[in-house]
Amino acid sequence: MKKIFKYGLLGAGAVAAIVVVGIIYVVVTFNPNDYKPQIIQAVKDSKQRDLRMDGDIKLSFYPNIGVKLGKVSLSEFKRPEEFAAIEAARVSLAFMPLLRKQVVVNEVVVSGLNATLVKHRDGTTNIDDLLSKDESQKEEDDKGVSQPVKFNIASISLKKANLTYRDEGAEAQYAARDLDLKTGRIAIGVPSHVVISAGVQANQPKLDATVQFKSVLTFDLDRQIYRLLSMELITKGSVLDISGMDLKASGDISADLTAQEFGAAKLLLEASGMKAKDKFEVKLDAPALNYAKDKYSGDKLVLNAKLDASFGHLIAGLSLPGVEGDMDSIKLSALALDLDVKQPEQAFKVKLSSPVFANIKKQQVNLSDLSVAVDATGEKLPNKSVSSEMKGSVQLDGLKETVRANLAGGLLQSKVRIKAGVSGFAAPAIDFDVNVDQFDADLYLPKTAPAAETTAKKEPEQPFDLTALRKLKLDGSLRVGALKAANIKASQLRVDIKAHEGKVNVNPLALKLYQGSAKLNASVNAAPDVPAFTVSGKLAGVNIAPLLKDVADLDIIEGRGNIALDLATKGNKVSALKKVLGGNMAVNLKNGAIKGIDLPKLVQSVQSLGKSNTMEIMGVSKDEKTRFSEFKASFKVNDGVAHNDDLIVKAPLLMITGNGDIDIGNDSLNYTTKVTLSRTEGGGTATLPVYLSGPFADLKYKVDYGAMVRDVAKQKAKAKVESKKEEVKTKAKEQLKSKLKGLFR
Repeated sequence: MKKIFKYGLLGAGAVAAIVVVGIIYVVVTFNPNDYKPQIIQAVKDSKQRDLRMDGDIKLSFYPNIGVKLGKVSLSEFKRPEEFAAIEAARVSLAFMPLLRKQVVVNEVVVSGLNATLVKHRDGTTNIDDLLSKDESQKEEDDKGVSQPVKFNIASISLKKANLTYRDEGAEAQYAARDLDLKTGRIAIGVPSHVVISAGVQANQPKLDATVQFKSVLTFDLDRQIYRLLSMELITKGSVLDISGMDLKASGDISADLTAQEFGAAKLLLEASGMKAKDKFEVKLDAPALNYAKDKYSGDKLVLNAKLDASFGHLIAGLSLPGVEGDMDSIKLSALALDLDVKQPEQAFKVKLSSPVFANIKKQQVNLSDLSVAVDATGEKLPNKSVSSEMKGSVQLDGLKETVRANLAGGLLQSKVRIKAGVSGFAAPAIDFDVNVDQFDADLYLPKTAPAAETTAKKEPEQPFDLTALRKLKLDGSLRVGALKAANIKASQLRVDIKAHEGKVNVNPLALKLYQGSAKLNASVNAAPDVPAFTVSGKLAGVNIAPLLKDVADLDIIEGRGNIALDLATKGNKVSALKKVLGGNMAVNLKNGAIKGIDLPKLVQSVQSLGKSNTMEIMGVSKDEKTRFSEFKASFKVNDGVAHNDDLIVKAPLLMITGNGDIDIGNDSLNYTTKVTLSRTEGGGTATLPVYLSGPFADLKYKVDYGAMVRDVAKQKAKAKVESKKEEVKTKAKEQLKSKLKGLFR
């Protein structure tokens, strides 16, 4: 036995000696550079490409089989242009593992690689010929001759590589410049450090950035398992219209392709940059994300964003406490969104929360318990602060293109209920039903500047644009318990609105106001270039004094009654609307007063003072009134001028009639009244003409005293004549009676 072992060792030593001697002989006698022409010709014959080998080929055989190349280049298929080139390359393999069909690569070093991959317009590429198999390879594949080999690479080093991909059909180009790659040991199940850096450029999308990547790579090709641990990615440059971009990503990523399982842990993403003049920052923190067999889940995801833009400073936070779902659905136990917007004159804080269920296949999203809270502060806001909280639900159906919302909550002193929906996303049709207990719209409207300031800073009137109404599809109802708008106070408001193809109809517009009620209908036609407006209806039992005061700041008449109107106009400026206004109006008031003048007192003073034949211009006096029991007038409106011929005002001692024009377009009045006093000193009547004229803001009364004096004198003269006639008749009767008595004596 000992002899067998002894002779075995001697035989093995002899074989080893022979192998060493053989390797030495090959190294000494074999020069691979002598075979360059044959190698170049073989490539030319088999691939129709030109191979250039400008550098020397150096071989090593033991303990590693290695090759070292100088400068090498390869042309395009059947063309002389260069396809790829390297400055230098070195590869070495462990000798003994090859006997066991194992590839153990000690080192792979490539320096100065340049290559361009082109996809032609017909879909072919410039490497199709390199990827095709020859007949011998096909036969081996058919026979199952080729066997997989296990490999083990000690390290890979790629230095200063330049790779380009060009898609001629899409006119797109992507390039990696100065690409460096360095790895540790690459083997199945062995963690390997990987470091990559490069400059990346593209034109679709526009990209110019530098990339640095490092991680620990572990893989198992047979089981198709891959892991990237302690990953760090840093990208700086410009993307699309974002400049100064700084992107950082870190975490652990794993994939099991056989089991279809993917996961991410401790994933952190941070990005910042400039979009035009707007600066932004974004941070995403995902502790755990998992996908397995069409199902996925995740722990709390947090997204924070900051934006410094022209409109102000925005801070946003999005939190997803728990995520689970599959390929058909997503379920979020709670979604929380925080927005903080700061502007020069105001600031907003918005908090939104709701559980979320989404069916991806049906394109449905359901926010079943939505809560939205808004806090706004600013000098121009009501009481410098506005708070609102709405709760309810929102459903979205992407296939049916519908959105439904049902919300209720508060806004300042108001309680609001909203039911609204949208159908069709390209041309949305909106329906709504809104109920508000009370609302003060004036709190949200810009404050009116003082008159002096307004005059000093008066600017040309700007036209209003209603073209947006041409695409509006709207059908809804609004109800408000108590309303204040443009200083008008109303209650029990109901507005039904329909809008289609630029035509908006409001019918009814019903409300209670100023101890009365109004039922109107209105329309806007924005389809033509010049929009048209109509309004008709009736105000019943309205207290006219506070209405005029609140609407137009006019304090000229008191009384309650009815106002009927049927008006139409058109234009894109308020001044134009007033100047082409047309239609009819009628006023019927009871138990009121004309403010600013006491006509009975004026008539009496004319008689008692014996005014001369003159006319006097007087201003209004806020302390004087002309009371009446009835006030009636109807108006024909044409080109902004309301003309009246049938004014009748009845009072205990007088009656007023009149006619004239109210120029609505120019805010002025030109009107003649005749005040008839029913009892004068002589027991007759007296008529005093009063002319009203001037702008609404500065009305003047012209009182024609002479006409009244002449009227009174005429009545007195007539009375004297009548008195003389009666006296003559009386005397004649007496004379006739005495004569008759003489005849019968």
